[in-house]
Amino acid sequence: MSQTLIPFETLREKGVTLCKVQIWRLEKAGKFPRRVKVSAARVAWVESEIDAYVERRIAEREPAPKPALVGVAA
Repeated sequence: MSQTLIPFETLREKGVTLCKVQIWRLEKAGKFPRRVKVSAARVAWVESEIDAYVERRIAEREPAPKPALVGVAA
């Protein structure tokens, strides 16, 4: 499990395209991993927690509709 800290700028590479305000709102609601204060002016997130968040979002999506079979009598 990675304990690497990643900055806001790296979240996009992980598939998180939310703005800073939306991330803050989701954090406050307990729906996004909490940030880690790195310094007075910088925050980051634990990489493994972001990866798990993205995996959960993928798992929560609705399944794709099954394609219709063409030419098959029901």
